[in-house]
Amino acid sequence: MALTFSAPTTKLSLKLLESYGIDSSDILKKLNIDPKRLNDPHARIPYTTADDIWAEAADRIDDPAFGLKAVDCWHPSQMGALGYAWLSSENLKNALTRFQRYSRVVTEGAFFEVEETPKYFSLILHYRSVSRQLPYRTDAFMAIMLAMCKANFGKHFIPAEIHFKHGAPKDSKAYTDLFQCPVFFNAKDNRFIIHMQDALTTSEGAHSQLAKLHDQIMIEYLAKMDRKNIVEQVKSEIIKQLPNGNVTDTTVGQALHINDRTLQRRLKEQNTTFKTLMNEVREDLAATYIKDTNLSLSEISFLLGFGNISSFSRAYKRWTGQPPSHLRTGG
Repeated sequence: MALTFSAPTTKLSLKLLESYGIDSSDILKKLNIDPKRLNDPHARIPYTTADDIWAEAADRIDDPAFGLKAVDCWHPSQMGALGYAWLSSENLKNALTRFQRYSRVVTEGAFFEVEETPKYFSLILHYRSVSRQLPYRTDAFMAIMLAMCKANFGKHFIPAEIHFKHGAPKDSKAYTDLFQCPVFFNAKDNRFIIHMQDALTTSEGAHSQLAKLHDQIMIEYLAKMDRKNIVEQVKSEIIKQLPNGNVTDTTVGQALHINDRTLQRRLKEQNTTFKTLMNEVREDLAATYIKDTNLSLSEISFLLGFGNISSFSRAYKRWTGQPPSHLRTGG
């Protein structure tokens, strides 16, 4: 199955073209892209076509560092639920982790890894084999990440370091001027690094309930996008059923029209189990709910499908090493 790219997200690259006075409609016509699809949140194009847009841009723009101008072209609507979930994330660490987790909503031609040390938090970009790994596209990604972090942290945000796998340009001034931090070329990977202190600073737009809502939208979107992805389908159904209590592989299987044995087999093929996914969903939701002071511990226990607070408390302590009451009171 061909890997795809979110059609609305391509508006970012088209906006970049237009900032140089280039009519993007010619490129859309040449690549046989219906402009109407760019406003359809569910529409997708082949990832190779997204690469083609950037290659066409490079042919038309007389600026080797044009990808960096993407910093002025990003808008959360281009990424749909992922863009708005980013804005409502508690801090940049959560935002970057959320981006890594749900990036397939935007692109299947790349995947991301997060890495943390006591001092730094990194988002690492890896291209899949289908990608031509165009240097100016990597430049644009790093510039977009800068714009996204500034949207959460503030205009004064400065990364710790930026690493590019591609070679150094003849003049790197445009890079250092934009990022205002050490920039490395010919690096072992493409890496956006921020100071851990900045990563943990609470964002002005933090809103746990909105973030959770957008997470659910993305989980459901991914399940619909890839009907064969049994893991995403099961997680989505678990989230729906949790408040009803007594969620089992049988109830989830019935909702997905799969018998118990088939469900267990398909999850085993993905190196996981129903119990593992149930714990993952509960742990992820608990991390969001516990920060919402409008929810009591008893309400959280109910939303997560636990019979009582003590069951939830034991599970929470198993996940985090401390009971929920250690973070706040409630219930």
